[in-house]
Amino acid sequence: MRRLRDSFAALVADGDRCDLGRAALEIARVEYPDLDPDPSLRRLDALARAIRPRVGPGEPPEDAVAHVTAYLFDECGFRGNVEDYYDPRNSFLNDVLERRMGIPITLSLLVMETCARLDLAVEGVGFPGHFLVRVAGSTGPVLLDPFFGGRPIGRDEMLRRLRAFYSAAGSGGENLQRVLPQVLQTTGPTGILARMLANLLRIYLERDDRMRALATVELMLILAPDAPEHLRVRGLLYEQLECFDAAAADLRRYLELVPDGPYVGEVRERIHHLARAAVILH
Repeated sequence: MRRLRDSFAALVADGDRCDLGRAALEIARVEYPDLDPDPSLRRLDALARAIRPRVGPGEPPEDAVAHVTAYLFDECGFRGNVEDYYDPRNSFLNDVLERRMGIPITLSLLVMETCARLDLAVEGVGFPGHFLVRVAGSTGPVLLDPFFGGRPIGRDEMLRRLRAFYSAAGSGGENLQRVLPQVLQTTGPTGILARMLANLLRIYLERDDRMRALATVELMLILAPDAPEHLRVRGLLYEQLECFDAAAADLRRYLELVPDGPYVGEVRERIHHLARAAVILH
């Protein structure tokens, strides 16, 4: 696990100037510790080479990117995995390239990395609940949904999706016209990596896969070293794995960072339990 932490930290040391594709493949080493990223990077290179002859000089950006999405989704058959959305393989770029299916954020990453090799500017958009990509079109920004074949998303559909998201979350009082510009802000590479890791952590916690959950939250803490919630989760995982001293250290740090946080009572109780466990252990 330490080797993974160190290699991921080195890859993201430059923040949003990091190599996004390579860093995403490093995340896959949570599941595949001996993964060699080079074959996957060569696959991305090959996809871009196949598309390059189709992109004309001076072509409007949205038309150039349409060649990319048509090739990836119509010809190569990449698609959203609607049958098994929470399969962790959907979160690993190597598996997405191999199986030709993924979730919104990894299919968005596929489009972004292919376009980057063609010198086409495509950015990620962390839309609530469903990652998108944005192209600086000739008449204004164009939003595309790679999970559904890269099709354009208009303003009315964005508002409908936003309304559905807040309704499902039990919150329907937002002014959607006011919120929309905020949720359409672009997301940089470290934000994309953080969201990929958050997706993966939820899956591993749901499956009670503690070791992989721990490896995942370790990477999250490299991106955000003092994030209280990440520290709380890691502390609880350490406790479950009977690493009591490490658990207590994380939970105490959580209390220092958010003394009035939502889990303060529970965290204090866990620290008290850990102190008793340490006495029994020693």
